Amino acid sequence: MSNDKLAQLSEAGVSIWLDDLSRERLNTGNLAGLVRDKHVVGVTTNPTIFANAMSKGEAYDEQTKELAARGADVEATIRELTTTDVRNAADLFRDVYTATNGVDGRVSIEVDPRLAKDSEKTVAEAQDLWKTVDRPNVLIKIPATEEGLPAITRTLAEGISVNVTLIFSVERYKKVIEAFFAGLEQAKANGHDLKGIHSVASFFVSRVDTEIDKRLEAIGTDEAKALRGKAAVANARLAYAAYEELFASDRWKKLAEQGANAQRPLWASTGVKNPDYSPTLYVDQLVVADTVNTMPEKTLDAVAEHAEITGDQVTGRGAEAQEVFDKLEAVGIDIRDVFLTLENEGVEKFEKSWTELLETVKGQLENAKG
Repeated sequence: MSNDKLAQLSEAGVSIWLDDLSRERLNTGNLAGLVRDKHVVGVTTNPTIFANAMSKGEAYDEQTKELAARGADVEATIRELTTTDVRNAADLFRDVYTATNGVDGRVSIEVDPRLAKDSEKTVAEAQDLWKTVDRPNVLIKIPATEEGLPAITRTLAEGISVNVTLIFSVERYKKVIEAFFAGLEQAKANGHDLKGIHSVASFFVSRVDTEIDKRLEAIGTDEAKALRGKAAVANARLAYAAYEELFASDRWKKLAEQGANAQRPLWASTGVKNPDYSPTLYVDQLVVADTVNTMPEKTLDAVAEHAEITGDQVTGRGAEAQEVFDKLEAVGIDIRDVFLTLENEGVEKFEKSWTELLETVKGQLENAKG
């Protein structure tokens, strides 16, 4: 019976993607099992996920030895190892991709996080990853930094499908949608078939509560403490209201008439960090059709066991969500500073993970060379 709740989530129009990938998952059949038994229809990766995967076990040893023998450096080795995993996962999801007309069956891979503040290099890296993986169901992840926005537009303009990541604020999300529209308009002008271009916008959830709750605790009043655990869901609901507004525009309607696919909202960072909250908080409360929820396996299992899937929890709740933010500002939370902090921390965390990945693979290459 445990899978029924995941089936309910899927039937409510939420695509369940796993926020994890490793060679071990692929080799043991674990990922195939999740597709078969747990309604998983896509996978997202990031530098932290790959750093964790490559620091454990022996699944990468053989390929690392081959690369060491060929004289590959650390950067080239990481590129080979990560794109091999993504390519193999994309092949595993090919049937899902075909069955859903390209909507699901997607595997995401991120540009080097050290490029988050460099538009030109981000575009070049996105194009290189797209060619290297060479699968139609891959999504190239580009962070929604100020410098990332033009890179998103230019990458889409090349006919490349994009997962926009590290979105925290509704203000930035609106700019992401603008960048998406511009990218599709340029892609059309460049002769690309818009039907073949897909995109998701990854709106981060749990980190918003983590940061705001910390600030509410510091304020310490009863009014402040009463708002703990409310900001993240409210923020996501406001994002969805913005999505509905912009995708009802004449600009979007024209693109849709030309065959464009809507950029689906994706709820990311949905693992609950605070043990006092329900482990399925960021799944139950964000059910709405034509969205993605990408979750770590721990959250996936919690949803299968405990979730309360009771239909659409998002549509029409923008005003209620805005009230939460009005109250947050009234007790002294600087919302703009919260989102700036989260974006900077998000980039820094992935840069740190990438550095750890470089160190891990460097050591493995040295061992392989003996």
